[in-house]
Amino acid sequence: MRSATEQAYKQRILRVLVHIQEHLDEELPLERLARVAHFSPFHFHRIFKALVGEGVAEHVRRLRLQTAAMLLRTTERPVTLVAFDSGYTTHEAFTRAFRQAFGVAPSQYRAGRRAEAPTFPKEEPTVSTLTTTPEVRLRTIEPLRVAYLRHLGPYQEVGPTCSRFFAWAGRRGLLRPDTLSLGVCWDDPNVTPPEQVRYDACVTVGPEFRPEDDVGVQTIEGGEYAVMTYRGPYRGIGTSVDWLFGTWLPASGREPRHAPLFEVHHVSPPGTPPEEVLSDIYLPLTPA
Repeated sequence: MRSATEQAYKQRILRVLVHIQEHLDEELPLERLARVAHFSPFHFHRIFKALVGEGVAEHVRRLRLQTAAMLLRTTERPVTLVAFDSGYTTHEAFTRAFRQAFGVAPSQYRAGRRAEAPTFPKEEPTVSTLTTTPEVRLRTIEPLRVAYLRHLGPYQEVGPTCSRFFAWAGRRGLLRPDTLSLGVCWDDPNVTPPEQVRYDACVTVGPEFRPEDDVGVQTIEGGEYAVMTYRGPYRGIGTSVDWLFGTWLPASGREPRHAPLFEVHHVSPPGTPPEEVLSDIYLPLTPA
């Protein structure tokens, strides 16, 4: 049983991680993040590194560069704007940091990545095996307040985290008929090292919900999304996401918004075969 102090520390660091995710394009000095966590700036960095496994500056820099790599792969945005969107104030500083992290300049990375074939496993099922063009619809949603449990590691290994989280939510009466079950996919597995990929298992909650132990609370952005329905085992969603980014998005003339992709999992009756399970994939879009 975790001590109350340990639980409180983890909740405070979770607040910081969410704050960083939501403000990557801003200055994030140590003092500001320490205030979010209600820790003394003198001790905050040491606590953060002990609980997260990397220092504050290293964590912020890694997320910014991974965001930049995703933008280079999926948009036509000029490199200078990608640098600004990723929290860098000059093109030169961005290029130096990017080259140090990925071994090539941003423009070279963009050209090389677009020449590569998709890296998702080919044996995974796809949407109708992609023999027909999946339907993509546009939908505008309100912000969603969610309770979540974070998984760190490959997306294919989220099962135990999801099972633990939804069992917890069920015991607390959070799985009501109007509850949405979601998965937030923060990282591109083509860019982020497998052990650092972030996935949040989520359920929608009301304003009365308060964080508890490892379960935090965050808000999924409202706005316009491209939505496609995937039918099949959860492990096959990756290929559908690849199609959405690699085929639909360039042809649509739209740009992805700086927000995470998420999945909404339909409630299936007990005994539903995995190949009949439905999930909706939400890709955030910038305003048209």
